[in-house]
Amino acid sequence: MKYLPPVILLIVLVSCSPKKADTEILVSNADELSYAISNAEPGTEIVMANGSWENVQIRFVAQGTEDKPVTLRSETRGKVIIKGQSDLKLGGEFLVVDGLYFKNGASPSNAVIEYAINEDTLANHSRVTNCVIQDFNKAQRNYEDLWVRFRGRQNQLDHCYLAGKSNRGPTIRVDIEGNQSIKNHHKIVNNHFGPRPPKGGPSAETVQLGNSSTSMSPSNTLVANNLFEECNGEVEIISSKSNFNEFRNNVFYKSEGSLVTRHGNYCTVDGNYFIGDEDSNHIGGIRLIGTGHWVTNNYFYNLRGEIFRAPLAIMNGIRRSAINRYIQVTDVVVAYNTWVDCKSPWQFGVGSNVDQKDVLPPSEIRSETPIRTLIANNVIYNTDGDETPIVRYDSINGIAFKNNVINNQGMDFKRVEGLKQIDFSMSELEENIWIPASSFPDIEVYQGFEFKQISNDLLGNPRTETNSIGAINGTNPELPNIMNLSLYGPDWFDPTPQEAEPKIHTVGTSEELVEAVTNSNDGDIIELSSNRYEIDLSLTIDKKLTIHSADILQKSSIVFIGDASTQAFEMNPKGELTLKAVKLVGSGENYAFASLKENMSSLYNLKVIDSEISDFEYVLKAYKHSFSEFIMFKSTIIKNCTNGLELSSEDDDRGEYNAENLYVIDCHFENVNQNVIDYYRGGYDESTVGGNLIVKGSTFKNCGAHEKNGVLINTYGIINVDISDNIFQNNKVKLVARLWGAKNNSESNNTLENSGQIIIEQNLPLKLMY
Repeated sequence: MKYLPPVILLIVLVSCSPKKADTEILVSNADELSYAISNAEPGTEIVMANGSWENVQIRFVAQGTEDKPVTLRSETRGKVIIKGQSDLKLGGEFLVVDGLYFKNGASPSNAVIEYAINEDTLANHSRVTNCVIQDFNKAQRNYEDLWVRFRGRQNQLDHCYLAGKSNRGPTIRVDIEGNQSIKNHHKIVNNHFGPRPPKGGPSAETVQLGNSSTSMSPSNTLVANNLFEECNGEVEIISSKSNFNEFRNNVFYKSEGSLVTRHGNYCTVDGNYFIGDEDSNHIGGIRLIGTGHWVTNNYFYNLRGEIFRAPLAIMNGIRRSAINRYIQVTDVVVAYNTWVDCKSPWQFGVGSNVDQKDVLPPSEIRSETPIRTLIANNVIYNTDGDETPIVRYDSINGIAFKNNVINNQGMDFKRVEGLKQIDFSMSELEENIWIPASSFPDIEVYQGFEFKQISNDLLGNPRTETNSIGAINGTNPELPNIMNLSLYGPDWFDPTPQEAEPKIHTVGTSEELVEAVTNSNDGDIIELSSNRYEIDLSLTIDKKLTIHSADILQKSSIVFIGDASTQAFEMNPKGELTLKAVKLVGSGENYAFASLKENMSSLYNLKVIDSEISDFEYVLKAYKHSFSEFIMFKSTIIKNCTNGLELSSEDDDRGEYNAENLYVIDCHFENVNQNVIDYYRGGYDESTVGGNLIVKGSTFKNCGAHEKNGVLINTYGIINVDISDNIFQNNKVKLVARLWGAKNNSESNNTLENSGQIIIEQNLPLKLMY
C-alpha cells in the first residue's frame, strides 16, 4: 500500500467572504476542517463529526473575542477519536477546544497539544476543556515530547484526563521564554492526572512550570483543584521552575513523588492533600528549595517517603549556586499544616553532601542550610510513636519553630523549642482524612508577619473570628469528599472501566500454547496440561498473562529451539508475564526473556515463580531504552546459562536505568558463567531515588567464572540495594558485590565460601550530568 503522509492542516485566518457570526459548522474530514477554521469568525463553532480522525495535524488559528470565542468541539464529547500521527496547535485569541479524545497514536511534533503555532503565533486567552489524552506515547521512552505545552498568556486547561505517559518529558510544561509568555497567569484546574508509570530516570514530571534557564522569571501560573492519582513518573510530580506560582486545593493520591519548588521563588502552596499508602515507601509531600515560599493549610496522611520524598523536605543549597542547581532556602513560611501518621514528617538539610567533597566539585556541594525560615502553628499526630519525627541532616539553626504541637504517644525524640508534645486524639472525617477531636484552647496561635493573609483553612472555613493551629480550623467541618471523581476531569470519561473476568485457557500442544498467547485477552490464564511444549518462534507478551503448569509438582517443560539471540518470551510494551511452576529450557545460544530492541513505548513486567530455567545465553536481556517497573524471580532455579539477569544497557550516564524494582528471592543460581546480576544506573543525578534491588535467601554456586570485572552482582549506581541471608559457594570472582555506602546499600547475614568478598565504597565516582 502506498504510504500516505499525515494531513497537515495549515490554517490561515482570512478576511474575505464575510459570514454571519455565531455559526455552527459540522465538518467530517480534514479538508472541511481546514476550510472551516480558515473562515471562522468570532462566535463560530466548528463541530468535528463523531468517528476516528487519523493522522491529522490541526492548526487552529483564529481570532475570537471574550464574549464570542471561536470553538472547535466534538459532535459528541469523547466520540471524536484523534489517533495515529496527530497533534493540535492553537494560535490566536479566545479559542476553545472541547471534547476530543487522543488515543492509539503519538504526536509527530514536540507536543500533543500546544498553545502556539510557531514563535510568532501564540495563543492567548484560550481554553482546552473536557479532553482526554491516554497512552499517546512516542515509540521509545527516550523520545521526548510534551502532552500539553503552554505558551502565550491567560490560557487554561480544565476538566481533562491525562494518563499513561511513559516516554521522556513532562506531561505538561509551561514555557516562559520571551516577554509574550512571562507573567502568563495560566490556569491548570479541575483536571484528573491518572497513573503515570515510573520512567526510570529524570524528565518524567507530571507538571513542570518553566525551566532552569528561565527560573528567575515570573510565571504566575495557577495549579488548582486537580487530582494527581498514582503519578509515579519520577521524584517530582510537580516541578516549579519559575516565580509566583500557586498550588491550591490539589489532591495527591498515592503518587510516588513530591510537589517541588525546584527553581524559582515566591510560590504559594495552600490547601493541598497528600495521601499515602503503607505499601509504598516512595510517596512524598512537599520539597522546598529557594526563597519566599508560603506553605499553608496542607494535609499529609500516611506518607512513608524519605529524604527527597519526605513529607516535608527542606533542602540545603549550594553556595553561589548556578541557576540550574540548588538555591539556598531563605524566608520560607510553613504554617497551619497537619501531618497524620507520616514517617519522620519534618526533614531538614535534605541533600546535604559535604561528606562527598572528595568526589564532587565545590559547585555540587550542598552545604548552605536553610535560614530565616519559620515553622509555625503546625500539628503532627502519630498513632504509633516515631523515634525521629524531626530529621536533621545538617544544622537547623536558621529555622524558627513557633507554637507547633505533636502527639507522639509519649515516645521521646530529639526535640526543638517551639514543638510541644501534648496528648490529643483524632477523629475520622472521611476516608484518609483525620482531624483533631477537639480544638487546642491552651495552644496560642502564633501571629507572624502577614499571617492575617491566611484568612481561611484547608476546607475554606474562616480563620478571622476564631482560629486554631493545624490545617483545619474547628471540629465540625463539612466533608471535603476529595475522592469524588466527578470533581476532576471530563464528565463523559470513566477512568476506572470495569475489568473483564480472566479466562483460563487449558492447552495440551505447542500449537495451542502459541494460539492461546496470541489470542488471549488481558489478564487471562494459560494452563499447561502436557509434559512438554516445543516452540521455535518467540512468544509475544503484549498483555497481562499468567502461564502455569496444571500440576505444579510435575512441572511442564517449554523447550525453546529458536535461533541464536532470539528469545522464548518477547516482552513488548505493556506486557506483563507471570510464569509459575514451569521448566524453561533453551539451546545454549538463545534467550529466555528479552525486551524489544526498539520501540519500547511503554514498560513491561515479569514474575517467575517456582520455576526452573536452564541452557540459555541470557536469562533476561533488557535492551537499551527498555524499562520494567517490576521484575521478580522467586523460588526459581537458574543453571547452566552463560549470562543471568542483564539490566545494564542504559550506559549514557544520564540517570537512566532498565528497571525500577528487581527482586531475587529464595532462588538458586548454579553454573551461570558471567553477568549473574548486572544492574546499572550511571550519572550523578542526585534526585533519582532508584533503582531498587533485593537479593535475599538465595544460593549462588559455581557462578561468575568468566565475568571480566570479577564482580558477581553488579549494582553500580543503584540507590537501594539489600543483599541479605544468601549463600555464596565456590564462585570464582574477586567480589560478590561492591556496595555504595553513601546510599541505601546494605548487606547482612550472608555466607561466603571461596567467593571473594562484599565491600562497601562510600562515595562512588559518577559522571556529572550538569
